[in-house]
Amino acid sequence: MALSVSSLASAFSHLALPSTSTSAPHPPPLLRLLPSPRRAARLVLLAASAADAPEPVEAPAADEGPEEVLAVEAEEDALVGLALRKYVKQRLPGGFAAQRITATGRRKTASARVVLQEGSGKVFINFRDAKEYLQGNPMWMEYCKVPLATLGFENNYDVFVKVQGGGLSGQAQAICLGVARALLKISPANRVPLRSEGLLTRDTRIVERKKAGLRKARKRPQFSKR
Repeated sequence: MALSVSSLASAFSHLALPSTSTSAPHPPPLLRLLPSPRRAARLVLLAASAADAPEPVEAPAADEGPEEVLAVEAEEDALVGLALRKYVKQRLPGGFAAQRITATGRRKTASARVVLQEGSGKVFINFRDAKEYLQGNPMWMEYCKVPLATLGFENNYDVFVKVQGGGLSGQAQAICLGVARALLKISPANRVPLRSEGLLTRDTRIVERKKAGLRKARKRPQFSKR
């Protein structure tokens, strides 16, 4: 059966799209904007895990490896050593031989040249701090300060030492004798308390030399009669 043009126009009139210039587009349905229940639960879990996650820690740069850190520390130590050497040279114009209060101490094969100057009780050995040079050994550190402590001058003088030969133990005892002898040049009255403590006596004990045919100074091979 045939339909007229007017009936077709009236049937499709409600399907005609409005002009874009006269009205705004229709908003999308509300149901499409809401997520499904499964997707909503997943979003809630993701948000909670993101809130509980720890803050990211910045990784060290690639150029800051162990070798680079050691190189930087060595450079800082070198700068400290150079600065300390410069400080000691400024305090000792003309070198050790040009100073007024000097003395020499010996022990075993170690020889120490000691210089005393008014200061706050610092000790420098071979242009280095005494604690660093003596490896932090409290007994060896005590050897350097015993003569000053005996007279109550541990905070009145700075000690500058140039030592060579022997080991650290012998060098520390040589410094002790050198400091005691230098204190005699400050005042002859210091002899009595230093002598009573035995700080002015040169310890002449040395290692006995090895003999031919023996294993050590006196140790010999086992004797066999047959």
